[in-house]
Amino acid sequence: MRSKTLHNLKNYFAALPLLLAMPLAGWCQQSAPTAAEVLTLDQAINIALRNNRSLKNARLNVEKGEEQIRSIRTSRLPSTHLYTLVSQDMVKHETSLTSPFTGVFPGIGPFFSLSTPRRPTAIFAAQVLQPISQQYRIGLAIDSAKLARDEDQQKFRSQEQSLINNVKQTYYGILQSESALENVRDEVKSYRELDRVTGEFVLQQVVLKSDHLQVQTRLAKAEYEALDLTNRLSTQKEQMNKLLGRDVLTDFSVGPVAEATILEYDISASRRRALEQRPEPSVARLKIEQAKLDKRLKKSEYIPDVSVGFTSLSLRNFDEVVPRNIASVGVVMSWEPFDWGRKKRQLAEKSKTIEQAENALQETEDQIVIEVGDKFRRLQQTQQALRVARLNQDAEREALRVTQGRYRFEAALLTEVLQSQAKLADANNQYQQALLSFWTAKGELEKALGQDK
Repeated sequence: MRSKTLHNLKNYFAALPLLLAMPLAGWCQQSAPTAAEVLTLDQAINIALRNNRSLKNARLNVEKGEEQIRSIRTSRLPSTHLYTLVSQDMVKHETSLTSPFTGVFPGIGPFFSLSTPRRPTAIFAAQVLQPISQQYRIGLAIDSAKLARDEDQQKFRSQEQSLINNVKQTYYGILQSESALENVRDEVKSYRELDRVTGEFVLQQVVLKSDHLQVQTRLAKAEYEALDLTNRLSTQKEQMNKLLGRDVLTDFSVGPVAEATILEYDISASRRRALEQRPEPSVARLKIEQAKLDKRLKKSEYIPDVSVGFTSLSLRNFDEVVPRNIASVGVVMSWEPFDWGRKKRQLAEKSKTIEQAENALQETEDQIVIEVGDKFRRLQQTQQALRVARLNQDAEREALRVTQGRYRFEAALLTEVLQSQAKLADANNQYQQALLSFWTAKGELEKALGQDK
């Protein structure tokens, strides 16, 4: 009876590693989706571009710039101003007309006196001014607003590219977590079965208690890894929903992506492409133009403000000698001929601002060249690491196959099979991490190149 039990135990342990050695599903071999929405990478990017709230605010900044341009254009048209003053005299005005004989002949006083009673009065005024010399300055202000709008457009592009990159990185992270969780759950299921059977054999005194404790330790570790991956996956999905601009509790699963392939890039062409496509150099050039335009605006302050104006004045409840209505057409000029060198110093400040903007452009271009080179080398490194991880995975899978064969012929122990299984699981995990690093590096290089999508 004991020999039969040992024979059954050997057959079980010979088959058990086959269950434990099930290869981890690749990123393109996900299990069938549940009732949750299956979200592809392209769908996620499109939803984010439509609904992301930060991107909406950036788009609104561009629209605000358009409204500002239209607002400044109205300054070219005549301006109308209305004024009203309603008041009450607090002092009684009285004037006496003195006789020239007062003091010459006794008893002769003033001829008569004039007095104005305390009463409410009103003044109504209207003025229409058509700017003439200011048209040049208004045109410069419109050009300045256009440059600000163009800068907001480039910032919108930059934020759009950052959003796409964040969606990609989060998507790849979810994909890796789902794949790892699926395989860890398979490990938990296998270890639970192993724990049940090993417990029975401990009671039968076929295996040692230490072997059972070792299996329970591996089971607890696998359950902890499953819990950790579940929590991480929930957080990643909430972050993805936030990027997509929808309810953070929306459940979904991710779809497969293409297998990793070796990519070839020309670093010199990539750097030229980045300098042409990245929004940062465009923003820096716009800042140079803005600084030059600010200097022209400051120079325009030397020009006197000349306007053609019409003024109407209406007086109510004043004395009869005061005209009731006054109307005039004329030229209004305002000029500050002496400013004690203030404008000259302000122009010098503007010149230094232009120089700063030019230096910032060169700094931005150098930083982009460095960044593209760094991302390019990072991608090469991850490609090589992925190749090493794939070879290591194949080697550990073959080693497990050999160990299983040896175990069937009683040339290996159960502990050796479990060690080979652990090494294969570690190799599979390293491959997934290498694959995630590859896709992350690829997305970062695409962002560094200034790709919009």
